[in-house]
Amino acid sequence: MAPAYDVIVAGLGAMGSATAYHLSLAGLRVLGLDRFHPPHDRGSSHGRTRIIREAYFEHPLYVPLVQRAYDLWGKLEAAAGRRLFLQTGGLMIGPPDGVIVRGALLSASEHRLRHQLLPASELQARFPALQPDPAMVGVWEPRAGILFPELAIQSHLELAAKQGATLRFDESVTKWEPLGGGVRVTTPQGAYEARRLLLSSGAWLAGLVPELNLRLAVERQAQFWFDPGAGEDRFDPGHCPIHIWEYAPHRFFYGFPNLGEGVKVAFHHEGEPSDPDRVRRDVSSQEIETMRALLRRFMPQADGHLKSTAVCLYTNTPDEHFLLDYHPAHRQVLIASPCSGHGFKFSPVIGELAAGMLQDQSPHFDLGLFQIGRVATGS
Repeated sequence: MAPAYDVIVAGLGAMGSATAYHLSLAGLRVLGLDRFHPPHDRGSSHGRTRIIREAYFEHPLYVPLVQRAYDLWGKLEAAAGRRLFLQTGGLMIGPPDGVIVRGALLSASEHRLRHQLLPASELQARFPALQPDPAMVGVWEPRAGILFPELAIQSHLELAAKQGATLRFDESVTKWEPLGGGVRVTTPQGAYEARRLLLSSGAWLAGLVPELNLRLAVERQAQFWFDPGAGEDRFDPGHCPIHIWEYAPHRFFYGFPNLGEGVKVAFHHEGEPSDPDRVRRDVSSQEIETMRALLRRFMPQADGHLKSTAVCLYTNTPDEHFLLDYHPAHRQVLIASPCSGHGFKFSPVIGELAAGMLQDQSPHFDLGLFQIGRVATGS
């Protein structure tokens, strides 16, 4: 008997919801499963805003992927009938020989992207909310901006369901096993069979493939929203772009303009190791003061009343590149864990790629950095 589904998607966060959508667009019978009810605040894809940027300092290979993502975000906005992207421009700020500036300039040069290199004095004059050290410079890129993650996941899921996908929330995958050339997936509510399986469960991924002994580290990340005070319009989107700082060698924080809920800032990495089922969700006074110290140095007008905090998770590979590859022993199983703290912006293109790979299509992008062999130490 043929299985009930063509593809089961285990995990409906950023990547899983996008994949379910692209699979359903292709007319496949899709079952999506999630242990929570996405969009939710237990994983990696919440906190009201995410950055999208093109002069990608991590590696030039990401630039064609993010360019395709821009196209797909526009198509998703049109299909969903809601705004998912706000263009503000972006600044990568740090020492001229630092990781961020050198990397952003490399990607901009290799892909001929529009950009400007600004000395600290010009950066401060153009964007007075930001106060870089005199020795810092900024790489300005006009195309960067803000994505709205909860609305994006909601849009992918609503449209997938409209196309016929079956979505089951609050239902955890406890086990999967090969079944002939397909798979059987077990949850507390029952068992389901399909021709293919996508494992896109983020911080819970390693537990679904213990035989691979994946070198993944779950990291707790705190996010902060500060009130810049009445009349502080220098933080409005028209005057303040998204910004990422290398404030010390290989140490980073990032920020957003004020969208009416305060100025959002957070460290990029430096979080404590965590078990995804036992995450410390409170934010300590010491964490708040550590962030305030950076605000007083680089964004002094933002050092106002703390309006709110949130905690999310990074799932990191050792090299901080994504994971998108077939299970080494079971090609009917695709594993997708792009994140290491910089994956959300790519979710529509990862979803499109994963949907194609689950239909045995060859990717049209170089995915060499994302192979599973570099992080799988099991047999």
